[in-house]
Amino acid sequence: MPTIVHGFDWPDRIVVGTIGRPGERAFYLQARDGKRVTSVALEKEQSAVLAEKVDELLDEVATVDDNRFSVPDTAPKELFDADPLDQPVEPEFRAGALSLGFDPATAQVVIEAYPIEDEVEIVAEERGEDGELEAVVEIPEPAELFQVKIPVGTARAFVERTREVVAAGRPPGVA
Repeated sequence: MPTIVHGFDWPDRIVVGTIGRPGERAFYLQARDGKRVTSVALEKEQSAVLAEKVDELLDEVATVDDNRFSVPDTAPKELFDADPLDQPVEPEFRAGALSLGFDPATAQVVIEAYPIEDEVEIVAEERGEDGELEAVVEIPEPAELFQVKIPVGTARAFVERTREVVAAGRPPGVA
């Protein structure tokens, strides 16, 4: 069965937002293009790491020799989005894995979210050097994929907002 791709290229909006009170918040990655809105459920930690890695990627792209991309050091004020999530929030899936890349042809950051996969097939078992039993698994092609491509300025604004959203809740490690 082919993968269902929820794809956004140059979306009108890409944000991490929450629903609920601190300590009970649910995190979502949400993109909008026109009237089409897609949400994916995330963990708080995934949101924080995503912001950190997008920021690192932008810093790395900015330092490339003979860089032809104009990567802002901070988020342009006009791109910052402080609005709540678009309602109703109906997630397509809960993200199990996230990937990040940069498309030099369009100077866009590429964010991908994959659902938690329940079915993993063990294709072989073997003993590692330490004697521990190790499984070789085959991960099936995901049923769905959430993919967003955004310009570098929007990516900086995404990082800033995501960090603010994560910081607005309980401090890390507090139950």
